Amino acid sequence: MTLVLASASPRRRDLLARLGVTPGRVAAPDIDETPLKAEPARIYVERIAAAKARAVERAPGEVILAGDTTIALGRRILGKADDDATVRKMLAALSGRRHHCLTAVCVIDSTGKMRARLSDTIVAFKPLSPAEIDAYVACGEGLGKAGGYAIQGRAEAFVRFLAGSHSGVIGLPLFETRALLLAAGVPLG
Repeated sequence: MTLVLASASPRRRDLLARLGVTPGRVAAPDIDETPLKAEPARIYVERIAAAKARAVERAPGEVILAGDTTIALGRRILGKADDDATVRKMLAALSGRRHHCLTAVCVIDSTGKMRARLSDTIVAFKPLSPAEIDAYVACGEGLGKAGGYAIQGRAEAFVRFLAGSHSGVIGLPLFETRALLLAAGVPLG
């Protein structure tokens, strides 16, 4: 049985290694990740994870694993920041506030059965000064990250409270992922 990681994220590969799993291959799906009008963040992240899993061709004996992470600030979805201005805007919005980091994991087993789990982690940032935001933007860590920050880097120092899955905020909740892989028959190391 071969595990296929439907993600180009090196963080997801590193997190899988914590479970003793190395993907047999990596296939980054190319899908439209635009939220639908008035789509709730939970529905959005589950839809995108499933779409990523379905977008990767599965050969006999392969198991597909896909995930998606987004930040929900109230009803707003803060997706991946694609430039410094977006990182700055997102950090200013998160400053001194609680938000939800939602990560959906989807597995398609070797028979084609799909299973999914959602991790919801509450994260509270300390109030950030303009200088702190400028320094974080300058380091470049927030680019390509949901909500404009990487908790496994310098932004961890902004977190005054976290309830839920730290690995889920990084991009792959290990508790949920482990359960899905075991249900799909993937041996763990």
